[in-house]
Amino acid sequence: MEILLKGLRLLNPYQDLDITSDILIRDGVIEKIEKIDSSKFPEAKVYDLDGKICVPGLYDMHVHLREPGREDKETVISGSNSAAAGGFTGIACMPNTDPAIDSAEVVRFIIDRSKDHLVDVNPIGAVTKGRKGEALAPMLELTDAGAVGFSDDGTAVKTASILRNALEYSKMADAPIIEHCEDESLAGGAMNESFVSTELGLPSIPTVAEDLIVMRGILMAEYTGGKIHIAHISSKRSVELVRDAKQRGIDVTAEAAPHHFTLTDESVRAFDTNYKMNPPLREQKDVDAIIEGLQDGTIDCIASDHAPHTIEEKEMEYIYAPNGIVGLETQLALTLTELYHSGKLTLEQVIEKLSINPRKILNLELPKIQVGEKANLTILDLEHKFKFAVKSSKSRSKNTPFDGREFNGKAIAVINNSQIYFESKFINI
Repeated sequence: MEILLKGLRLLNPYQDLDITSDILIRDGVIEKIEKIDSSKFPEAKVYDLDGKICVPGLYDMHVHLREPGREDKETVISGSNSAAAGGFTGIACMPNTDPAIDSAEVVRFIIDRSKDHLVDVNPIGAVTKGRKGEALAPMLELTDAGAVGFSDDGTAVKTASILRNALEYSKMADAPIIEHCEDESLAGGAMNESFVSTELGLPSIPTVAEDLIVMRGILMAEYTGGKIHIAHISSKRSVELVRDAKQRGIDVTAEAAPHHFTLTDESVRAFDTNYKMNPPLREQKDVDAIIEGLQDGTIDCIASDHAPHTIEEKEMEYIYAPNGIVGLETQLALTLTELYHSGKLTLEQVIEKLSINPRKILNLELPKIQVGEKANLTILDLEHKFKFAVKSSKSRSKNTPFDGREFNGKAIAVINNSQIYFESKFINI
């Protein structure tokens, strides 16, 4: 089958590409990039996309799919559907499932579940067996099965000794250790430690709980020569530590979640459990530092930390509710609205943070907008204004603080694996 995309601006900073052209795709492969007379291809499905922007397919490197174990919250398929609706052609799924992704069998199960979907799903293996922090998981076996990184996400790697060994093993696979940065002895609170937490009387988590583990990860990466990736960075001091480490040549990368550059702990005053997450929402100075880190390259990428929970789990007292929100369908819109349209990031920077850099960190092939290449594309409408309605979300869970929020900019189509998702439908091409 042929599809013809008309009138697109093709933009890929990795290729130094910025042109206006049509694209002809046949059997999932880019066949022509030029001005095309549609009458010469009468069998092609034509999409008039004048003024829209075509970029390499977006990738989210921090997603919780809950399968196996909690399919009532999310499955590989429902999470992938949510990713496509949000503009993503690839995701990496974290290992805090039940059982954990600590065996080749679970890695292969997830890959098999996703194999016919438009969205590529790459499992992140556990660092330790059962994520218990006691013994290393069979990391090289997990890599051979298809894992692209390692994490005990939900908790930090338990000890510096285990982290050292994990970094040394991960070097053999050229894969990063993705660290959830939170000192266990300072954890357990319900929100950020601040004036607001004192006023509300809620148990709190200080930013130093994150900073300590960020510093430990940097020091261990320096000592071993391994690759450390800081997940969902949220504090001003942590951003400064990563910036300094990069200047010293240490192999450290970092990601930020949209809620950490758009919301502060002032939101917790509503006692809405959709504002409860880990790391918790911080102060405005931390938000400002994250935005600055995204601008200067200290923070390499943006990732949703998509964390689905049931309505029953979230509808309880704030201190008892689980942490996390769904984010695959609001991540791009938040980035475009809060960072691009405000002039904080250029469109090229947005593409780097949401498409190129996540794949670089995980050593995945980078999509090219080029004749002969597999079509792996996201089509953006930067001026599409809409109000997000979580009831229409493709996720099985609806826990978000952004329901009803007005956005400016979204993905109107994604193409990958010989499929196109357009107007809420998957079509084989």
